[in-house]
Amino acid sequence: MTKWEQLYKEKLQTAEEAVDMIPDGAHIIQTIGFAEPPAILRAINQGAKDGRWTELHMYSLLPLAATREYLLAEDVRDVIHWHSLYASAGDRDMIASGVADFIPNYFHQVPRLVSEFIQNDVCITSVSPMDENGYMSFGISVDYTSTAARVAGKTIVQVNENMPRVHGDSFIHVSEVDSIVEELAPIPELPTPARRDEDDAMGSIIAEMVPDGATIQLGIGGVPNAVAQSLNGHKNLGIHTEMFTDSMVDLIQDGVATGSNKSFHPGKALWAFAAGSRRMYDFLDDNPVVEARPVSYTNLPSNIAKNNSLISVNSTIEVDFSGQCCSESIGTLQYSGTGGQHDFARGAFDSPDGKSIVAFYSTAKSGTLSRVVPVLKPGAVVTTPRMEVNYLVSEFGAAQLKGKSIPERTRAIIGLAHPQFRDDLTGEAKKMGYL
Repeated sequence: MTKWEQLYKEKLQTAEEAVDMIPDGAHIIQTIGFAEPPAILRAINQGAKDGRWTELHMYSLLPLAATREYLLAEDVRDVIHWHSLYASAGDRDMIASGVADFIPNYFHQVPRLVSEFIQNDVCITSVSPMDENGYMSFGISVDYTSTAARVAGKTIVQVNENMPRVHGDSFIHVSEVDSIVEELAPIPELPTPARRDEDDAMGSIIAEMVPDGATIQLGIGGVPNAVAQSLNGHKNLGIHTEMFTDSMVDLIQDGVATGSNKSFHPGKALWAFAAGSRRMYDFLDDNPVVEARPVSYTNLPSNIAKNNSLISVNSTIEVDFSGQCCSESIGTLQYSGTGGQHDFARGAFDSPDGKSIVAFYSTAKSGTLSRVVPVLKPGAVVTTPRMEVNYLVSEFGAAQLKGKSIPERTRAIIGLAHPQFRDDLTGEAKKMGYL
């Protein structure tokens, strides 16, 4: 038995034994939902029910099945207080009702937040099995987890054989963790969203804006998937993104995304977290072409700008005549979060020949509401300010806003609205003195 195998054995515990090191009142940083450690979460749930703690504070984002079952359950809410770093379907209603809290943030700053501004008593996450040198990989959640695990008062990991071993800044040594729990569990998968006609229209529009040799950042959803499919005829694309998805596997395997023209980490697809199918997780496993880094690195605007022709594609909920994009709230309702949209809006524009693109469906609620509005709803959060917006795209076309006056912006943005709303929007713009 090697030195590291011996140390691993000494730190190996049951989940129940591991959570005993969590003090009452602890603030716990949990990995992103797709890398949630179900055995540890189950033990925390049982401890909360048994009176092991009177109060715990949990910080994470995108809570999935195990987190919802064990940490967000009604019968432990008097003990476990949820603090969300990005509102989503898993915790949106809890935030709206005041049961959970939301912490506004730029995604690239979250590693610093969990190091300096949020109390970090314990970090919990899933990791890949240890290699012969004593290293375990954070797998699909390097983002802020890699930082949180290294600076936490205590770090508890669940070794899961299904977690891919990912290259890049994704490793933690057995000597750096305090407790190890072993349990095989499926990695949550992200289903491919249903495609809409609008997705295909925007996919084609955006693909035409991407030159050969560009480096791309795509989010998740129908529009980014359609963009990826529309890029099949392109050459020598690169990938620098916060979220790695199945569509990027296709681009790499089809020889479209070679990374050969990248000026920053040439030949490598750079990302911070991954969410998708088991096929995609298998693709990441021990694959030197793809490298994961913390979001403090991938999403740092100055690093994004080091790529030549960085084209970023993100989405928004509502846009007003001046170009302000509300991408995370519906009025005062926190619907999602800023994520990396602002990071990439700034970084892509600062990239030589780069473009920042914010895409949106022209209507909501089955075509009854326009997403182009004269002014944002009261309480709406401005995710990307009008000064940062470069290109807007709807299924009806694209509009470049940099250097444009308010009247010029207004005309261009109304042109992206659904035709049934354009006359009313034009009338409102005239009343406001914009036209």
